[in-house]
Amino acid sequence: MTNDEHARHKARMIKKKQHIDQRIADANESRGIIIVLTGNGKGKTTAAFGNVVRCVGHGYQAGVIQFIKGDWPCGERQLLQQTGQVAFHVMKTGFTWDTQDKAIDIAATQEVWKAGKSMLSNANLRLVVLDEITYVLRYGYLSTEEVINALQQRPSMQSVIITGRGCPQVLIDMADTVSDIQPIKHAFDAGIKAQEGIDW
Repeated sequence: MTNDEHARHKARMIKKKQHIDQRIADANESRGIIIVLTGNGKGKTTAAFGNVVRCVGHGYQAGVIQFIKGDWPCGERQLLQQTGQVAFHVMKTGFTWDTQDKAIDIAATQEVWKAGKSMLSNANLRLVVLDEITYVLRYGYLSTEEVINALQQRPSMQSVIITGRGCPQVLIDMADTVSDIQPIKHAFDAGIKAQEGIDW
């Protein structure tokens, strides 16, 4: 690298640092946030659990409500439960396309949502994950208005992550951070089996 190249690089980095430092200085509000991870791509729940690991790593407690997944093995759940810092409640009936019984699915949704509402009122929980909640909202098993009300009344420093495809626009509008995860390629579409430790 020539002296001129070095000087130009340094000038760019000084300018970039000033811009980043100013953005950090301007962000002075402190409160919990709502994060939506939606879209048809793989990795929404995995990203949410990554955030749970981060939260627990800083010494905070977290809670997770898993809709539609039932007894399906979950490596993240198995690991995080061992910490004693993460409370889990899992909808008992599992995938709604397996049960094929709307009344049973609605009852199971309402049961696990009771735990969800309790978590959303617990100031000891720094983070609550509502995993795959978008499905039960879309199918009408749970009222979107009821979820919004619980989110609005939660403790001020509690953050919430909502995951699942087809997130209602009202929740996207309410959220502070939204990621729309879209697929480019997926091994399953090529006939490759889902693998323990990779896909769940």
